[in-house]
Amino acid sequence: ESAETGLRPGLTPARGRVTKPRTGSGAFFMSHNTFGHLFRVTTFGESHGIALGCVVDGCPPGLKLTEADVQAELDRRRPGQSRFTTQRREPDEVKILSGVFEDERTGGQVTTGTPICLEIRNVDQRSKDYSDIRDKYRPGHADFTYDAKYGVRDYRGGGRSSARETAARVAAGAVARKVIAGVTIRAALVQMGPHKIDRRNWDWDQVAQNPFFCPDAQAAAMWEGYLDGIRKLGSSIGAVVEVQAEGAPAGWGAPIYGKLDAELAGALMSINAVKGVEFGDGFETETYSGEQNADEMRMGNDGKPLFLSNHAGGILGGLSTGQPIVARFAVKPTSSILTPRRTIDKAGHEAEILTKGRHDPCVGIRAVPVAEAMAACVLADAFLRHRGQVG
Repeated sequence: ESAETGLRPGLTPARGRVTKPRTGSGAFFMSHNTFGHLFRVTTFGESHGIALGCVVDGCPPGLKLTEADVQAELDRRRPGQSRFTTQRREPDEVKILSGVFEDERTGGQVTTGTPICLEIRNVDQRSKDYSDIRDKYRPGHADFTYDAKYGVRDYRGGGRSSARETAARVAAGAVARKVIAGVTIRAALVQMGPHKIDRRNWDWDQVAQNPFFCPDAQAAAMWEGYLDGIRKLGSSIGAVVEVQAEGAPAGWGAPIYGKLDAELAGALMSINAVKGVEFGDGFETETYSGEQNADEMRMGNDGKPLFLSNHAGGILGGLSTGQPIVARFAVKPTSSILTPRRTIDKAGHEAEILTKGRHDPCVGIRAVPVAEAMAACVLADAFLRHRGQVG
């Protein structure tokens, strides 16, 4: 490193960009597009590119997997299914390009244990909608930070920072579910703006009956008028999503630096627009006494430990307890709105910005299937690591 600039040779102080071609371990590129340890997922593609998708490595062989299995999950996240999501019309048709095989002996198409590549073509981009913000930074968006880091950004729909990227995660999650078939993972929208559900009305069957993935029919009915008003103003609103995983046995995860809740928190925080994650009773536990917070135990009729409460959200010391794993995360409002906001442009000039195009008035809605997918990927990885360590 240079004593004067603190940069490695070959970098410019202005951008930290490579000034001449480099190869090997010293090359610079957009890294951290892969997550997981044994079950590893790499996503690729941008909002307005030709296609996006993922490569899943580490999936065990012999699991039945078809495009229909993946498509069923993608259809739940697909845009344009109601007036409350972006009207971009993407069929999100998936193609499995590798990692599967079928003949008369396999009883259907199965995984081979080699990398599974899943591709989703973009078909309804409208890049011209973003021409007015080519050189301007949307307040609350990653426009500025991407430009500051890389010196170049794809302004068309947000490029790599777009929530469009999460389609690839949902595809990977469909594969992960095959690895942990005994674990049921479900998520729901539990708050929109200041309006929370009544948890006494929780009914999982309702989640598929309304456009919000809401488990409370009364709340869903109220949210329709509320979000209609926000949508007609060209504005947006935040939300809270809850994800639950049932069927994971005690012991998944690792202590200290590989805690299951840390892995899940990182996965959920990586979802676009997520600003906070909690497990169990989360931040509310700071008001509890030790007696209130304790998840007391008895022996169940099946000879297994029975917890009398689940304030911990199914994880203690970074290891699963066998109870339902419960996490919630907050999703900020979409940054692309029609109300003019103060900003600057790439040249440093002060400006005003409003964003045309098709956007989610509440991006938290379509984050629900994404939450399930990320939880599935982390838990599939935890299962494989647990099996590898203790059998």
